[in-house]
Amino acid sequence: MASPKPLHGTDLVDCARANAKQGIETAAYQCGYGEDINTFARELKQACQQMNLQVKELNQLITDQDMILNLGTGEIIAPETSSEL
Repeated sequence: MASPKPLHGTDLVDCARANAKQGIETAAYQCGYGEDINTFARELKQACQQMNLQVKELNQLITDQDMILNLGTGEIIAPETSSEL
């Protein structure tokens, strides 16, 4: 659900990170900036600087952990019961 008002600070960074894979337009919308991508980018850059994050592009917010979680979307191979191997 999109934020009803523009987010700032850590809330903005968290929301942007959660939506980074969908692109800057989606991230801006979800973070409450609608179609105002320039303001979103400026506020995000400022929030990252306040948190001492060196981020130049939105996709840099995607962490290695996020990438690993995406890799886990394949088929699960496991025994049918806990006592059966």
